[in-house]
Amino acid sequence: MKDKLDHKDRIYFEVRDYECDMQGIVNNSVYQNYLEHARHQFIKSRGLDFAEITKQGIYLVLIKAELDYMRSLRSGDTFYIHTTIERVSKLKLNFLQQVHQSDNDQLILSAKMTVTSTTKKGLPIVDHLVAS
Repeated sequence: MKDKLDHKDRIYFEVRDYECDMQGIVNNSVYQNYLEHARHQFIKSRGLDFAEITKQGIYLVLIKAELDYMRSLRSGDTFYIHTTIERVSKLKLNFLQQVHQSDNDQLILSAKMTVTSTTKKGLPIVDHLVAS
């Protein structure tokens, strides 16, 4: 990943009260929702629509999720997710994602999400996404 994060590959969020657990921090499972939304926006920013890809019979399937939690977000915190992509093979792509607090750029979470493309029946196909 580049040292300088490209602003065009960022999506901004604000933590909502109901996303927090009894400890007052964002529940660990909620981060996966944030990351998924950021991946969909990343794909859309490249001129591809997730829903349209699916209608064409191409299913982008998450096959591995690696999340490293560094810090916690709390209700009302604003943050952004920076996303890049790398090709692993003809069938696999890694989405490299970082969650940063907006006000101080502090790293909250680092993730590597591996996806593949399949047909409706689950047969592997070469994806239509290109590593940038």
